[in-house]
Amino acid sequence: MIDKATINRIMDAADIVDVVSEFVTLRKSGANYKGLCPFHNERTPSFYVTPARNICHCFGCGKGGNPVGFIMEHEQMTYPEALRWLANRYHIEIREGEQTEQEREAENDRESMYIVNERVAKYFEDILHNHVDGLAIGMQYLRSRGFRDDTIKKFRLGYDLSQGETLPNLLLKEGYKEKYLLTDENTGVGTGICYKRERDGQLIDRFAGRVVFPWIGLNGKVVGFNARKLDQATKGVQQKYVNSPASTLYHKDRELYGIYQAKKAIYKEGCVFIVEGQTDVIAMHQCGIENVVAGSGTAFSVHQTRTLRRFTNNIILIYDNDDAGKHAAMERIDMMLPEGINLKLLFLPEGEDPDSFARKHTAADFKQYIEEHQTDCIHFKCDFLLKGVTDPIKRSEAINSIIKSLSLIPDQIVRATYVTDCAYRLGLNEATLISTMNKMIRQNRDSNQNRNQPSAAAQQTQVSAAVQRIPVQQPPLTMATVNQQGDQIETMIIQMIIRHGEEIIFENVETDDGGQIDMNAAEYVDYDLGSDNLSFHNPLYNRVLREAVEHSRDEGFKAADYFTRHPDVEISMLAAQLTTDRVQISKSLQKTPEEGDTRIRLEHLVLDFRFNYVVEQLKKLRARLLQPGLSSEEMKELITQINDMQMLRNKMARKLGRNDIIAS
Repeated sequence: MIDKATINRIMDAADIVDVVSEFVTLRKSGANYKGLCPFHNERTPSFYVTPARNICHCFGCGKGGNPVGFIMEHEQMTYPEALRWLANRYHIEIREGEQTEQEREAENDRESMYIVNERVAKYFEDILHNHVDGLAIGMQYLRSRGFRDDTIKKFRLGYDLSQGETLPNLLLKEGYKEKYLLTDENTGVGTGICYKRERDGQLIDRFAGRVVFPWIGLNGKVVGFNARKLDQATKGVQQKYVNSPASTLYHKDRELYGIYQAKKAIYKEGCVFIVEGQTDVIAMHQCGIENVVAGSGTAFSVHQTRTLRRFTNNIILIYDNDDAGKHAAMERIDMMLPEGINLKLLFLPEGEDPDSFARKHTAADFKQYIEEHQTDCIHFKCDFLLKGVTDPIKRSEAINSIIKSLSLIPDQIVRATYVTDCAYRLGLNEATLISTMNKMIRQNRDSNQNRNQPSAAAQQTQVSAAVQRIPVQQPPLTMATVNQQGDQIETMIIQMIIRHGEEIIFENVETDDGGQIDMNAAEYVDYDLGSDNLSFHNPLYNRVLREAVEHSRDEGFKAADYFTRHPDVEISMLAAQLTTDRVQISKSLQKTPEEGDTRIRLEHLVLDFRFNYVVEQLKKLRARLLQPGLSSEEMKELITQINDMQMLRNKMARKLGRNDIIAS
């Protein structure tokens, strides 16, 4: 049995576009991809791949799911076999059997660190928005940088009081363990929120007196912090910025600032901008350009590049137009090109950085500047290295550096196109350039063979139909017959649960014991139907609702992510089916969801469900009344029940505006 931690690593690594592309030719279609379905014969593509949810779905035959479900169906593998297939593809070591005590402890440590980080992030936010020092110092600084309140909340910015003992004393008083407030350099356990003062062993807040920028991972959880001394306090201060120390949660060469807020925009726009600082990211978001992230400082790693490649192959690096910016761009080119990135560079006007430029321009102006001034990375390298160079030796060194970059491009067609272009730009014979480049490729063959070749299983074209499409309409369990409208209502309710199950839709609901709770979408449906012992006719829908309720209060729970990644293939396929939108609405026609939309829609759907139930019960009662052999008392009782049911039906019909039903 493959352990849970390994399964999570496989699911995190598996890219649905990458996996499906092994078997299906895909082409971009808005934010999604589409191609001919591999599970049934068709001439018009109805098979859609949605990177934002890491799922695929065929609107023709209904098959699809997450990467594991797709491999199971296409390759006719069991669940463990599909996991092993993906693990092999992404070079993940399989661990089987139950977790050891040490593994369980490591997993508990990670969850505890997430909890501490979340508590501390809320503390910093509360200080910024509600404490007199937070408002007078932290908020004043952020507003002086031009940040609006909605932007400040979007990025969960905060402020930390200057008293170094306040936060650790509070956390210890609340029961948080000291080991999670510190960091063990050997094990990486602990958040590093605090350090111990040498003279007395007192825990001291690492970020005291600073504006705090939480780093939020792809999963929406806080992994670490970066904190800045304010401008008036930075004179003579060497550590203008302080980062969380490296831990099992946070590595600065792996994390991307703003990735959680940017990922949807990256999918929509089909590209991502990389800037150097957090304030650059925030300013561009506020300007209206949201597909932007930053690393930690000028350094950028292969791991960060691969994270972005899951979202898009189009990356634009934005730099200041000075020598430091140009040299930083040169360093990143050869690191990114082997990852199959379509890399471009953008240099801002002299004296500007993304923060200042975004504050002076609208999104339209910024995008126009990008369109007019972005430069292909190879073209930039040619111009930068050869500008003013007349010495033959130095020119030869520059050309070799350019050819080396060409040799790193994995796509042969792209590489060949650049070769022709560079031969013209450099004034070289194309054959000479190709010969030199091929020599470099042979020298680096080992590094260029990391890409997996398709397995024998991947080359199979015969598709079995062992796993059937999940029908939207299932045979009823609690009623003899259910009309099509009733099935559609159930499906629409479950779709809302899968998409919005964790969303709070009622606040301060009074409980039986006099307390108050907030109620999310899944809990509302479960409570409303359960109060009359009602259930869905489709047992799979009942299971989805039950699991949504059970997990809706879990830290970081997102119903759509949970169900599309569900180990039960039926559930993951259902989730793929109900979260995939075939029609891509243009941006000009898209409606921004308003507060309360989910509640209003669910209340109406649940009332529709109850109305349909009442109508069916009324049909049953009328059918029984027509049966021969009834006694007068039985007939009288049935007529009473029918009248009561009609009154209830009519009352519900009026609420739904179904006046056509009342007279029937």
